[in-house]
Amino acid sequence: MGQGQKRNKALVEGAEKGLYQFKYEVANELGIQPPQSDYWGNLTSRDCGAVGGNMTRKMVEAYQAQLASQQQNQ
Repeated sequence: MGQGQKRNKALVEGAEKGLYQFKYEVANELGIQPPQSDYWGNLTSRDCGAVGGNMTRKMVEAYQAQLASQQQNQ
């Protein structure tokens, strides 16, 4: 099977490695067995969506916490 096209790129250069690790951490937290081959196409859309959705939720929560702490310091 093909690996598909990689159109999504991290906005911050060098962040790909961190996002890659973060994806696997979130998958493990959700009880989803990440693929050994790095090919996620064999997983269901529901599982992949759950991983991506939880990644987004955690990133938004972290940014909101950062904004809240900045406002408290001012």
